[in-house]
Amino acid sequence: MPLGRRRPLLRGALVGGTAYAAGRRAAHAQQHEADQQAAIDQLQAQQTAAPVAPTAPTAPQPSAGSALLDELARLGELRDHGVLTDAEFAAAKARLLGT
Repeated sequence: MPLGRRRPLLRGALVGGTAYAAGRRAAHAQQHEADQQAAIDQLQAQQTAAPVAPTAPTAPQPSAGSALLDELARLGELRDHGVLTDAEFAAAKARLLGT
């Protein structure tokens, strides 16, 4: 086969292969953009969803440690020194214990 006849075939293969690769890249880019848009839409839907009502804070349990006991002791001292009345002490203690 003469050399002149091979070059058009090689050129055609090169152009066809390049076009195929470019088409695959474009399809991949479109899919990537679609995936990104879907993720953005999902995040926006989550943000605009009805806010969840905050739950009431749980009261610390007596087994929570020395911090609760220290606070109760401090309130008792304030009551003993006359800074707090018995009613104020009872209210503060109830608030601490969550009752």
